[in-house]
Amino acid sequence: MKKQTLILVTNDDGIEARGIRALTDGLRTLGDVVVMAPDGPRSGMSTAITTSVPISYTCIERTEGLTVYRCTGTPTDCVKLYLNEVADRKPDLVVSGINHGGNQAISVHYSGTMGAVVEGCAFDIPSVGVSLYQCKPGADFSESVRLARQLAKEVLRRGLPHGTYLNLNVPNVAKVKGMAVCRQADGRWIKEYRQTRDENGEPLFWLTGEFLNYEPIFPDNDTRMLDEGYASLVPCKLDVTDYAFMETLKSWPIDD
Repeated sequence: MKKQTLILVTNDDGIEARGIRALTDGLRTLGDVVVMAPDGPRSGMSTAITTSVPISYTCIERTEGLTVYRCTGTPTDCVKLYLNEVADRKPDLVVSGINHGGNQAISVHYSGTMGAVVEGCAFDIPSVGVSLYQCKPGADFSESVRLARQLAKEVLRRGLPHGTYLNLNVPNVAKVKGMAVCRQADGRWIKEYRQTRDENGEPLFWLTGEFLNYEPIFPDNDTRMLDEGYASLVPCKLDVTDYAFMETLKSWPIDD
């Protein structure tokens, strides 16, 4: 008898976040869902793992087709711990999100949401990150849930190439114009800190900033697509080798 599809859900906004609850509800029609998520916000953790202290997990809900665990670690810890110590079988899919804020362009490297996706991909499980391109408290996750479910359904049916994971960002609009398969924008964050002072007059620095696209700005990059009302879908790879530069690098006289 074929086992029910198993989907592992996590995030970096914490187990109580609206986004992960909406995502979990949206995916339950596709199979059994297990949630293993941090006990509080872990934004910006990238692929960080906890090494200096032990981590633990607690089951906080168990109903038909749904099991929810709270974990003291990072998003990557959550995936790693579940797959190594908790799972009785390998999930068919890992979905991380829905992050309350975009993970477009270079933010894919900082994101704890995407760090969990990288870990799932490292275990050779089809893995997808989903983010809402909006940080305001009252943001509407309904379009993000709809597209996440649609994408998850296709990934479960078709699979993904070894070492490839997906980064889906959804604009905060009532109805997206479509899902654009596109490239990661080339650029960086600028004006990254806002300075205030503590009670003693000492400077404090708050992370903020704005994104600067490098020229040339390709029309199919993820930031452009999002600004135009499309959801952006970028295929990413674990292997970061620059194969085009390998032969040039071999010609450098660095081993003389």
